[in-house]
Amino acid sequence: MEDDGRYRDNRTDFIRGAKDIAKVAKKQVGKKAGRAADKMTDEYTKRSYKRFEEEDDDDDYAGAPGNDGGFHRNDSRANDDEGGHSDSTEGHDEDDEIYEGEYQGIPRADSGKAGGLDGVTVTEARDLSAYEGERRKDQEELAQQYETILQECGHGKFQWTLYFVLGLALMADGVEIFVVGFVLPSAEKDMCLSEPNKGMLGLIVYLGMMVGAFVWGGLADRIGRRQTLLISLSINAVAAFFSSFVQGYSSFLFCRLLSGVGIGGSIPIVFSYYSEFLAQEKRGEHLSWLCMFWMIGGIYASAMAWAIIPHYGWSFQMGSAYQFHSWRVFVLVCAFPSVAAICALTTMPESPRFYLENGKHDEAWMILKQVHDTNMRAKGYPERVFSVTTIKTVKPMDELVDMGEGTSWHHKWRMKLSTLFHQVWSNFLTVFSPEYRRTTYMMMAVWFSMSFSYYGLTVWFPDMIKYLQKQEYQSRTKVFMQEKVEHVTFNFTLENQVHRRGEYFNDKFMNLKMKSMVFEDSLFEECYFEDITSSNTFFKNCTFIATLFYNTDLFKYRLVNSRLINSTFLHNKEGCLLTDVSDDNNAYMVYFVSFLGTLAVLPGNIVSALLMDKIGRLRMLAGSSVISCISCFFLSFGNSESAMIALLCLFGGISIASWNALDVLTVELYPSDKRCTAFGFLNALCKLAAVLGISIFTSFVGITKAVPIMFASGALAAGSFLAFKLPETRGQVLQ
Repeated sequence: MEDDGRYRDNRTDFIRGAKDIAKVAKKQVGKKAGRAADKMTDEYTKRSYKRFEEEDDDDDYAGAPGNDGGFHRNDSRANDDEGGHSDSTEGHDEDDEIYEGEYQGIPRADSGKAGGLDGVTVTEARDLSAYEGERRKDQEELAQQYETILQECGHGKFQWTLYFVLGLALMADGVEIFVVGFVLPSAEKDMCLSEPNKGMLGLIVYLGMMVGAFVWGGLADRIGRRQTLLISLSINAVAAFFSSFVQGYSSFLFCRLLSGVGIGGSIPIVFSYYSEFLAQEKRGEHLSWLCMFWMIGGIYASAMAWAIIPHYGWSFQMGSAYQFHSWRVFVLVCAFPSVAAICALTTMPESPRFYLENGKHDEAWMILKQVHDTNMRAKGYPERVFSVTTIKTVKPMDELVDMGEGTSWHHKWRMKLSTLFHQVWSNFLTVFSPEYRRTTYMMMAVWFSMSFSYYGLTVWFPDMIKYLQKQEYQSRTKVFMQEKVEHVTFNFTLENQVHRRGEYFNDKFMNLKMKSMVFEDSLFEECYFEDITSSNTFFKNCTFIATLFYNTDLFKYRLVNSRLINSTFLHNKEGCLLTDVSDDNNAYMVYFVSFLGTLAVLPGNIVSALLMDKIGRLRMLAGSSVISCISCFFLSFGNSESAMIALLCLFGGISIASWNALDVLTVELYPSDKRCTAFGFLNALCKLAAVLGISIFTSFVGITKAVPIMFASGALAAGSFLAFKLPETRGQVLQ
């Protein structure tokens, strides 16, 4: 009997060790090695585990026979099994933090909530449709409970602090839109930019923002809102910093592209992040208030450009190779909102809703308690206790693979990045699943139509103002015919003149500027040009005899079909041919128009914030689009500079309500695990529409107003019609 007992104990120890080995092997196997392989592995593990369990049960019940002829569990074995293999700690290492909803090893047959799935067996959990249905049920329960928790936390100091922190990130996005437009008139002098180069520099920011919105939006649903926003803002700040120092056009273009990629994540993440701290009755209003920071960013950029760029004394240079002019100071100053947002964001927590959607109960609970305690102390109720003890969590669909200790670091990183990419892409594809397909297509149409008309018109307006200024300038051109000038010294600015068939003998042109000067079929004999700076100046079919050019920028390519007889060029100025250079007054006008156009959205922001939760998102979106569409027809009456500025302010003030409603609607139409992904994709589509709108609308400047008006009105009308087809989200909990 003693030999049988020792044999039974040894066999029991062997079986127990085999169970532990099976458990460790199960934990190390990658869960995403393929659905078929996954299913085969689980079936094998289940059969092995069942065999060990049956053999264990046979041994356990072989201890003592009962009166009924059966066998009962030996008390000493039962105690050992309870102490060494508790169901509550199965699959749990001492160093691991296991939260409700996370994978917790192989479930026992008698476990009530195995693996974080309520009452679901391993076989049922592996059935994708059943698993997704259970996950959707968990998300619905979480949405209701989360809304109740936010009601208990209240709205107060914490939300207002987060409002200003995220506002800085949104302000940085508003600044980015204006930077290139403000520096182009000055940058073209330093970099000798041609018209195609200037056009590419203006569009590259939108292309970068398009890429950034899609990438950062997808990552924010996988690695967290706060972490992704910190990374994107850091890229924006670093790229903006370097763009203020680089000298070449290509390097400057690349830096502005990276800057756009970085700031592209701002809008989709900021609105999603902030909405997850707002209760239902506060969400529409306070998301609309948040939109005001985009306006503040435009005002900041206009004011800084006005104060810095015209001050050419704020510059230095090291020889002819390196120059740092005032416009570069402006570019540097425009990076400050991003830097401030990064510093402030480091003090704020991650979204608790993101943690709960990924099974991290304890982290989410601590953050919600922080929100509650911060608001209660600020309201004078520090004694109030956060009553929530347990919050519903959702098991994540995907988990990263543990590759063991012996795997090289670069292989680990490659696998992690590959897994992350597949997770982001899979999450993006779910936006087009049957459940969300109609909503996504409708939102794509509304976003595209709004962006196409808004960005197209807002860039078309300044270009039309410049065109009207040019027309008015040309109307004041003075024309001189067959004049004869001898022994005269010109040492004052010559501007906006045309001289035809003139004769100049022994004249001196010294220390002067020539702006928009044209000499046609004229004769210059024994003349002297010294220290001349010119813009948009040309000599056409002229003859130069015994004439000296000293320290001028009148290069030979300014002499169109002209003859040079015994004439010399000495010490030419370094530079490039600029067909048109704006003076300080025109620069101030550009900043002033941008300032007024940005400030004009203030009334629309206030009205939309106050009415968003009263009349609903759809009425706000469709109503504002209809009024904007009607206002487009007044563009045909904009025949003067002041009229165009007034129409620009009118259109901006009306259309901002549509944008606010569209942002709120996008946040509320998608669930938390897809919110940033969907928002980022739609915002990327918005930037693509902006590029198309700007390219098409500006091509008709000086040709016709009818086509831009027709395009803008048609797009806005289509957007307002499609908006009514979307579901209303007012009064609903955040999905």
